[in-house]
Amino acid sequence: QVQLVESGGGLVQPGGSLRLSCAASGFTFRTYAMRWYRQGPGKERELVATISSTGLSTNYADSVKGRFTISRDNAKNTVYLQMNSLKSEDTAVYYCNALRSIYEYWGQGTQVTVSS
Repeated sequence: QVQLVESGGGLVQPGGSLRLSCAASGFTFRTYAMRWYRQGPGKERELVATISSTGLSTNYADSVKGRFTISRDNAKNTVYLQMNSLKSEDTAVYYCNALRSIYEYWGQGTQVTVSS
């Protein structure tokens, strides 16, 4: 059974940091590219960051470049999103996504709220 379980969300003040984790099981994690998406209130789902299966290649949305860092540990079947200098506009549900060819899996999401 495929599972992607996000954790690490919560309430943080503007300028603060959070680290999201996504634990994967039920598929060969090391062969999948991993992505973080987010969906803010009243907004469409947005691709935030991507990391290749080996971890050697990463890409970011312009809105988070320089503030967020995606990483992965293939030994632990886990992908991370380090979020620094958080802004109110980063408030969203953050989703973990696994992609390889026609195979795609989603987590249930974790809420991140940036507010004073």
